[in-house]
Order: sequence, then C-alpha cells, then structure tokens
Amino acid sequence: MAGLAGSRLRQGRLIMAREQLTVRGIVQGVGFRPFVYRLAGELALSGWIRNDGDGVTMELQGDDARLDGFASRLLLERPPLARIDQLLRQTLPEQAQPDGFAILASESGGAHAAIGADSCTCDACLAELFDPANRRYRYPFINCTDCGPRYTLVSRLPYDRAQTSMAAFAQCPACLDEYRDPLHRRFHAEPNACSICGPSLALLDATGPAAGDAIAETLRRLQDGEIIAIKGLGGFHLACDARNPAAVARLRQRKAREEKPLAIMAANSASLAGLARIDELSGRLLRSPQRPIALLPKTAGCDDALPGVAPDVAWLGVMLPYTPLHYLLFHEAAGRPDGTSWLAEPQPLLLVMTSANPHGEPLITRNEDARALLPDLADAVLEHDRDIVTRCDDSVLRVGCHGHAQFLRRGRGYTPCAIGLSRGGPSVLALGAHLKNTLCLTRGNEAFLSQHIGDLDRVANCRALEAAAGHLQTLLSVRPQFIAHDLHPDYFSSRLARELAERLNIPALAVQHHHAHIAAILAEQQCDETVLGLALDGVGLGDDGGAWGGELLMVDGAHSQRLGHLSTLALPGGDRAAREPWRMAAAALHSWGADEEIPARFPNEAAAPQLALWLNQGKALTRSSSLGRHFDAAAALLGIAARTSFEAQAAMRLEGLAERHGLPPKPPRLHQIDQDNHLDLTPLLRQLASGMAPAAGAALFHACLIEALADWAAQTARRLGLRRVACGGGCLQNAILARGLHAALGRRGLSMLQARLVPAGDGGLALGQAWVAQRHFNQ
Repeated sequence: MAGLAGSRLRQGRLIMAREQLTVRGIVQGVGFRPFVYRLAGELALSGWIRNDGDGVTMELQGDDARLDGFASRLLLERPPLARIDQLLRQTLPEQAQPDGFAILASESGGAHAAIGADSCTCDACLAELFDPANRRYRYPFINCTDCGPRYTLVSRLPYDRAQTSMAAFAQCPACLDEYRDPLHRRFHAEPNACSICGPSLALLDATGPAAGDAIAETLRRLQDGEIIAIKGLGGFHLACDARNPAAVARLRQRKAREEKPLAIMAANSASLAGLARIDELSGRLLRSPQRPIALLPKTAGCDDALPGVAPDVAWLGVMLPYTPLHYLLFHEAAGRPDGTSWLAEPQPLLLVMTSANPHGEPLITRNEDARALLPDLADAVLEHDRDIVTRCDDSVLRVGCHGHAQFLRRGRGYTPCAIGLSRGGPSVLALGAHLKNTLCLTRGNEAFLSQHIGDLDRVANCRALEAAAGHLQTLLSVRPQFIAHDLHPDYFSSRLARELAERLNIPALAVQHHHAHIAAILAEQQCDETVLGLALDGVGLGDDGGAWGGELLMVDGAHSQRLGHLSTLALPGGDRAAREPWRMAAAALHSWGADEEIPARFPNEAAAPQLALWLNQGKALTRSSSLGRHFDAAAALLGIAARTSFEAQAAMRLEGLAERHGLPPKPPRLHQIDQDNHLDLTPLLRQLASGMAPAAGAALFHACLIEALADWAAQTARRLGLRRVACGGGCLQNAILARGLHAALGRRGLSMLQARLVPAGDGGLALGQAWVAQRHFNQ
C-alpha cells in the first residue's frame, strides 16, 4: 500500500506509528498551533496539539516517513515569530485512532513555556489597515498571530486570551469565527479584535475629550507644535514635531531633559535621507520585527534639519512605526492614500518619541497617570482602553564592530526572550545594579533578562524592580533557589536581594561588579574557558572596598582575580566628580603637580580655587581606577564639558568629536605600565592639557587609549598564556573604543569577546551575576 510504510492491520483496523512531540521555545501566541494543524493535514497525520506549561505538546499518528517529514518541516517552516529551542520526540504505544487532527484546550503546569516578545505590525495586517474595503480599515489595534503585543499584555502562562488584558473584550461573531478557524491567520491570535468589539482610541486635553477623529486631531495638534502623550505597546511616549525647534525645546524644558539626545520616529528608511547614514545591517535592524531605536551616524546636515534633537553627539536615534496607531499618524499625514505603496516613499513627518514620565520616574502605562501629565508635560493624551500589563521601554541598539547589533538598552521587542546558557544549573534570581537596572531569572539552561527598569535612586523605580521580579517568576512558573546581587551592600537592589533571600529562605551571593560585567559576556556567548577580562566603566565597588572602574581580571567561572588596574585619580567631591568633569580635570592636573593651573582653567567654577588648595595640601580624597572618570578628565581638559546634565554626557561628546574628526593612523605612545601592572594614562592627559583643539584632542585620546589598553591586555595575556579577552562595562558602549579594541587586540594575536545579546554596561550586569551564582552554588 503506497504511503503506508510502518503501518499494519490489526483486527481489521489500520494501526500506524504514533509518537508524542514536545516543543519548547517561543511557540505560544505566534501561530504555532494552526501551523501544525495545516502541516498535519498536508501530511495526512492524525492526532492533536495543545498549549501547556512546557510549550506545546502534540500526539501524531501516521507512517514513519511522514512523521519524520513532519519533524523536519516543523523546524524548517515554523511561523516567523516562533523559536524552537528543543524538540522532543517520544514513541508511544500503537493504538487505533480516528482520522483528523484536533487543537485541544490549553493545559497549565510545567516549567518550560516561554512567551514571545511584542512585534511590529506585519505586512498582511498593513495591507488590511489601508484597504478601504476591509472591515479593519484604519483600525488602530489590528493584529494577527504574526504580529502585535505579547509580553506587555499577558499576566501568566499559558498564553491564552483569558490571561491577557484582552480578556475584557468579548469578540464579535466575525472575530470569533476567525479566532476559531485553524486555517485563518488569526486563529487564537489572543489580541484579535475589530472596531465593533475591541479597544478604542480617545484624545483628551485639559478640558476633556477632543471632538472629531482622534488620529486626525492628534496630527493637527502635533503639526501645530503641541506635545502629545501617545499610548504605545509598553507605555506612553511624549511626541512632538521633530522639525519644529520650538516644540522640541518646549518638550526638553517640560521634561527637564536639557541636552540628552532624543529619538525620532520616521515612516520608513527613505524618510531619513540627508539625516543619517544607513548601511545594510542598520537597515535590517530598523525594519526588523522588534523595531528598536537604532543609533545611526548623523550626516553633516542633520543638526540643521533637526535643531535640538541630538546636539553634540555623532549619532541619531531612529525607529520606525511598530503599532497600527503609529502607522495611522503617518498615513494621515500622507493624505490617507489607499494601499501600502506610500510606505516605500519618503514622508516629511518626523516625530520625536521619548518616554512619557516625570524626570527619572518609570515609564507611564496607565491612562489615569498619563492624564495627570496634563498640562505640565503634555498638551493632550492619545489613549486607549487596552491595559498594559507590563511596562517595557523601547530597545536601543547600534551596529557593533563584529557586524552584529549591540544593545545599549534591552526592552520592547526582545524581552523576555531567553538567552541560552552553555549548561543548566539551579534557578537564580539576580537583582542587577543600581543604575540602568535590569533583573535576571534563570531556568535550567535559559536566562531571562527583564526589560530596562532604570536607576534605583527613585522610589517608583525601586517598586518597579520588586514588581518585575514577582511578575517574571509568575510568568515563568519559577521559584528561585538562590539570589545574586551586587557587592555594594547599600544599593537598593542588594537590600531587596537580602530581603527576598530571607523571605524565601534561600542563600544570597554578592558578586563583584566587574566580575559580573565579564561574566555576562561569557554567559551569553556560552564560553566556559578561563579568559582575561577588561572591565571598563564608571564605578563599581571593588573587593578591597575601593572605587574600581578600569580593571584587568582573570575570570574562571565563579572565580575572579584582579591582575591590574588603571592608575587611580582622586575623586574631588566624591559622587559630584561624576557630574562635574572639571573636578576630574583638576585631579589630573594635580597628579603632575599643576595645582596652580586649576583656577585659571576653570574660572566659572567658584569652588576651583579652594579645590586647588585642598589638593595642594594633600587632603585625603577617595581615589578611583575608573576609565569613565578618565573620559571626564579628558573632556574637561579639552574644554568640551565642565559640567554634565546626564550620565556619560562628557564621554559622548568626546566620542562625537572623534567620530567626525577621524582617528590618527599612528598615534604616539602616551601610556606607561609599571611593574605592578598599573596602566598610567597621565602622559595622555598631559598632552590633552597642552592646548590641543577639542576635536583633534578627542581623536588622539581615543586612538592612544585603544593602543594603551591593547598593549596592557596583550602583555598580561602573554604572561598567562591566554588568547581571549572579554571586554565589558559601560565604556564599551563607545563605538570607537569597541571597534578600535577589536582591531588592536586582533593585531596582537588576541580574540575579543564583547556583549551582543545584552548591554555592555549595567543593563546586562544581572545576567553576569546569575551566571556566577549558578557556578558558585553548583560546584
């Protein structure tokens, strides 16, 4: 009998091979079950499939060849948003089974399911959105199993409508027919809705609801220079016309964001001509389903075209629309053309999109909180009645030196996708750092990094960290066996870690800051060998109680040894030195005996004469090996930044000037390495203080620093017989430094590892803490 190999007759009934398949990964809410339903039908296989706590489970019956073909095609033809991490096949006893294939109700339990991240509107939905004959024409919440919200609206697994914020919206008969049809692309698309049964928009200002079409009125107000709070997938944005300098200035003033760069949203890549340079990888990144903010090199005319948007830096943060609501604003501005061809044409509308929150507070997600912004921050609020369960900031990436994307912030579109580890271990909850906080929860050989939470110097952010820890445990059905945190005992994240450890009666481990930076790289790259670690950042508490930040480490799993560090600089004023780079320049001048120059170099700083006197008198001051503070000293010595209004502003200005100027091809040797393996950059700082032009000095600083670090690492690696250098810490988010180190280490016969899946700075620290704790407690 053709096509029935492996089957046989028993008591007059056809008995065929039968097996159970369990698929783990991102397989819920991404159209996986209807895909399996169609595939089983094509191969004439009978059986069933259901969502459960492990992912999806199915039973299939048919001849052996078709079962093998099914497994192969499952891996090759999976839906675009699905990710298969594991496929388990188990032979079951043969049994008679009716023909046909069924999709069963979901089942809870298990501990291996994962939820997909939010995804931008797909092409099929866009075609319907702009088709006047379609029943979802211009409906702001159109979606299907290939696109739309996931993580931001689900409260727990399995991923079913009842477990999401869409439970409040009963589907109309037409939507319900789609939802129940296994052959429809909206089969069990949990946010499925239309204008009859789904969420709706409303535009409000201080006087109440605005009249007329909400999209049209929002666009009119934006074009008139108003600031609008617009609800997205993971929170609200504050939006204004990016081409209107008065509106941009007013947004900065209201949000107390004087100089920090703002990101813009454009309809497509073509709309960025003359503003930014887009290579192939950047273009793919912009158009990816995750729709991050991509940092693109600015053109010479960018600042003139967009005054006030991204001053004093070489990069422009850009994202493309990712919700139907965003697309509708650009569609309205284009004159409501039919079809989607207009999406390939340049569009003049550019919108500043920045998180809607009071300065330093978490991203706003609730309508009532957004209305509270009126009229102090926003002139109007464009809201809807679909609740956001989990806040999630936009992700920020740039193209790294390896030809891969490099995270500066990991959030919407990527959270909570698992990061695979080289081996399994006990479940660890790691609470991250004080700045740019994220947390991490491990499950077997998977690590789940939370969305960006922010700096823990605000009560609201601390509460957000507690809530995120609870939500991730609930979502993944994981109770941690161990807790990890930063070595600094007074960070809120450290205190919370100790409280949770006591409450759960589990051990807690303090992980040194820079060890965690290097460990995060080893974790994501599944590297278990001993490496040389180059940890370069602003500050982290060291094993000796000092302020570290320019460290050469040998890292072997749970163990780390400090092999050397940057020569220390005084920190005049303690933490103030990080906000006032002139203080670090004063410390540098003091290091070579030039105290008398301090008042003259910084005449606008009232404290400069007294500081010079203190330094000259040898007052006891905290000292730091931080490379970040060396960046600050360099910027102030060159007259680029005496004071800053946001973290790393001085370093970003240095980078911007150096990027535009270009690095010298053969920089002089302006560093020293002493017998204790201390790298001294004093000769370089003295050169910058000699009266160099700012741009030339910024370029020289980067070029000489790259060679100094590479020499230092290579000298140490040769002595220890190591070939790989893991480079991490916030300073590695400097594109020139990362790119230059990769090349310079390569010329010295060393391979460089750096972060790709998580930020190099404190936003990735929790992953490293969790990795170290797994190995510590699993020894």
